[in-house]
Amino acid sequence: MSNTKNTSDSQSSQKAQESQETDNSQDSQDSQEPQKDTDRHTAAKHRPSPMEVLRGARAQLAELTGLTPESVSSFEQTEDGWSLEVEVLELARVPDTMSLMASYQVELDPEGQLTGYRRARRYERGRADARGR
Repeated sequence: MSNTKNTSDSQSSQKAQESQETDNSQDSQDSQEPQKDTDRHTAAKHRPSPMEVLRGARAQLAELTGLTPESVSSFEQTEDGWSLEVEVLELARVPDTMSLMASYQVELDPEGQLTGYRRARRYERGRADARGR
């Protein structure tokens, strides 16, 4: 009979331990939820600085096109995020003043992620802009 009692006590003890582990698991999940919400809230509040946007735009454009951005000639915040005009070296020539440059219109979302780009114009590095830009 003592074996039966010991087995019954052991099973009760095991069930209590499993129940406690389940409760602890739920508590740790519950304690993680507010942290996740806080992280999302913090991430939503973080808007990149203008310099972060400029650096990110240049890096993203270079990665997408394989071209070397040289400068940002225009930069503004819009209702939809950011709009930039980036000068890019398209074709290096000798002498350098004959290299082909291009001006790309780049659009970014409010977080600084590139959403679109297009080439607005091409020109030789050494030429003055005839369009009065």
